[in-house]
Amino acid sequence: MSSINRFAVDEIRKSNPIFSDFRSIIETAFYGNNVSKVTELKKAYELASDSPGTIKTDLPLFKAEEMGLPSNAKILVFNDGKVFGRTAAARRIIGQPGIDATYLSGILREAIYQGRQKEFYHGTALVGLSESFMLKTHLMIPTGFENNLYSYLLNFQMITEEYKDLYHSSKKYDEGDIYIYADPDWNHPDFPHGLALFDPIHNVAAILGLRYFGELKKATLTLAWAAAHRNDFIACHGGVKQYDLDEEKYTMAVFGLSGSGKSTITLSDHGNKFNMKVLHDDAFIIEKGTGATTALEPSYFDKTQDYPMGDKNIKYFLTCQNVGVTLDKDDKKVLVTEDIRNGNGRTIKSQFVIPNRENHLTEKIDSIFWIMKDDSLPPILKINNPILASIFGLTLATKRSTAENVVPGVDINKLVIEPFANPFRCYALNEDYQNFKHLFEEKATDCYILNTGFFRGEKVTPAQTLGSIEKIIANEANFKVFGPLEDISYLPVDNHDPDFKNKDYVESLIKGMENRLDFLNDMKIEMDGYNALPEETNEVIKRIINELK
Repeated sequence: MSSINRFAVDEIRKSNPIFSDFRSIIETAFYGNNVSKVTELKKAYELASDSPGTIKTDLPLFKAEEMGLPSNAKILVFNDGKVFGRTAAARRIIGQPGIDATYLSGILREAIYQGRQKEFYHGTALVGLSESFMLKTHLMIPTGFENNLYSYLLNFQMITEEYKDLYHSSKKYDEGDIYIYADPDWNHPDFPHGLALFDPIHNVAAILGLRYFGELKKATLTLAWAAAHRNDFIACHGGVKQYDLDEEKYTMAVFGLSGSGKSTITLSDHGNKFNMKVLHDDAFIIEKGTGATTALEPSYFDKTQDYPMGDKNIKYFLTCQNVGVTLDKDDKKVLVTEDIRNGNGRTIKSQFVIPNRENHLTEKIDSIFWIMKDDSLPPILKINNPILASIFGLTLATKRSTAENVVPGVDINKLVIEPFANPFRCYALNEDYQNFKHLFEEKATDCYILNTGFFRGEKVTPAQTLGSIEKIIANEANFKVFGPLEDISYLPVDNHDPDFKNKDYVESLIKGMENRLDFLNDMKIEMDGYNALPEETNEVIKRIINELK
């Protein structure tokens, strides 16, 4: 089996790299007499249904019994308070510069001690859905938050008889199981925005003072991605789909932050023009040796803003968070979506929403698409230099979304750089840079940039984005050299032509490149240079700036 949760007596030693103080503190809490195991999804549903504040709608679940749920199960709604997004400011990673592990160890011990007066649940699931990579993950969460437990067991893979056999036959890694301790009611004056504490080397985390379900999901993925990274996989916050083109297959990966269009692109059926398979739209890993891909979770944690009541996708909703409820003309409780109640309304959607879903693809990635919202870039670019392709992923420029709880003093509309669209990395940035450069250099993976925002004040529509991708898939894309930059070409799109005779436009390109250069220079200084990049990254960006001038 993949991960380890039982040990021979002579293995329980300080020298065993699986153990640490943080792991021991967190795992020990799971064995308290105030902790009850929830081993069936049906039980988790019943607990969530009866939890104070839960709204049981009159909307039935599609194929409920196939998922191990009662045949009459309904969509459950549970709403948080003021905060309805992830809080990046709460994250602390043990082992990174500036992190006082001794102080945080004391904070964690006290948090668990104070929590002993509560009753907790213990749920177990799998993260990673193929025999090449599967880890067991455990969540401990107090009563009153049954909906988060239920959503967690829906989002990741409950251990059914089928998956029990698959897990036992899966590749073994020298990794301990993942353990996550959560107490949403915790508070501390030193952490006014909560505390998301990670010891990624030892596969444990504590999520304290944070109610939003996405914190639990991303905490689990943070640890799973880190474990995969240690074992020669490339961690990916993005989507994968594969096109069957009769004589060949074409596999593409799309990387972008929440709200960038990543899910729209990954899950689009292109008007049924192609036969396709979808791996996942949010979390996967790439095996460095073979290029094969594995999904980490079966379900989809999706925004509800694009699904008004009556939309065909609501058929596949399982739970909803931070959405409204009203009565329809038949006096039935139904959903109020489209972010009417608040931003970032969310749902767990079942895997049945995608009829051609796969958990593992053996074929290598043919192309990577970096999604940006940088109005100096046309709708689609092709990058023909592997180092530059990696640098654009490294300096992926985008904007924050309502999926994030932005603390005071942060401008949500400011263009920001989020390397490889993955704010959940807990190891040095250069390691991801080298991994993606490996794909472009050694695996001959093509690289494209998609701007799904505005270009020179004109909105790039989803139809234009998807149409451009379709031309690439069908080998009908005629790219042109991007001005003086021979390593970059662009695909002409109506009303979105770059004008290199326009000084203001060229200046906006230069400014975008200078921002990237500033970011690279900042990485040499911040966190004592923990995320410093090779000098080649600076040199390539400087060359582009000079060519534009």
